[in-house]
Amino acid sequence: MLHLRIITPGHLTEEVVTLVEKTVGTTHLVVLPGAARDPAGDVVLCDVAREAADDVLTGLRALKLDEVGSISVENIDLCLSASADRAEADAPGEAADAVIWEHLTEATHEESTLSVTYLAFLALATMIAACGVVLDNAILIVGAMAVGPEFGPIAGFCTGLVQRSARLAARSLTALLVGFAVAMVATTGFSLLMDALGQFDRDMLENPRPNTSFIWQPDPFSFIVAVLAGVAGTLSLTSAKSGALVGVAISVTTVPAAANAAVALGYGEYAQMWGSAEQLLLNLGGIMLAGTLTLLTQKLLWRTQQNRMVRKPGAPQKEKRTG
Repeated sequence: MLHLRIITPGHLTEEVVTLVEKTVGTTHLVVLPGAARDPAGDVVLCDVAREAADDVLTGLRALKLDEVGSISVENIDLCLSASADRAEADAPGEAADAVIWEHLTEATHEESTLSVTYLAFLALATMIAACGVVLDNAILIVGAMAVGPEFGPIAGFCTGLVQRSARLAARSLTALLVGFAVAMVATTGFSLLMDALGQFDRDMLENPRPNTSFIWQPDPFSFIVAVLAGVAGTLSLTSAKSGALVGVAISVTTVPAAANAAVALGYGEYAQMWGSAEQLLLNLGGIMLAGTLTLLTQKLLWRTQQNRMVRKPGAPQKEKRTG
């Protein structure tokens, strides 16, 4: 269950209450007239099954409450209520399958913003991976892959495409491209510094590296794994199974490929550099393709489910949405 706190101007309160009352999967409705001070208005509280949340949020935004009032959503960790149990049972589909598009858009907006912190994490991950590829150390490679924040803007780009939000897609793509460019430049400088300190040398890069040679030698399995990781990562975001993102992060070689390309560039090993760049683009493309197709499939399936939703007794039939 989710908890909604809505601040609404007085003249819209009745419409908000009617929307909540007539939506399957809502319960625990509370109205506090005149309780809000900034912005001024009434406060409406309710609980809603995750499966019905997107429908309610869409209706509230249609009333422009995100502009003239406020809409807050919180997860409920524990709710002991027979009414809540009935609301969840009445709501269509399963909570794990529900996609709350507003939440997904907001989450990917934050993760896909080009910030100093994002650049720092990506640069640090790439530098750790550089140590891993030079030392042929798989543990360092796995650690670097887990640190890298690149899945955020990838998910933001996919969400922007599916939701037809050009601004979100453009911002996410900018964060991804600029982020990797900055990280690779920083890692090239880092590798040259390590060489000057006697920690890196060309022979370490040219010698056989059985544990990490796959990073600059892409093959069909690189794309297959990227596609599977893209599906898993997208499902983990939409179903709130965030723990799965760790597995996704360490299954694709985006950060290590960028690191190997940067180190190879510093030593003039252009064959490895281009191979690493190909691996990077192959993985990014596979994840983006899979993520976008997964979101489109979820949107289609959930829309079909919603079209079969039955409203509470006495409620008018729900209009089909086109967004």
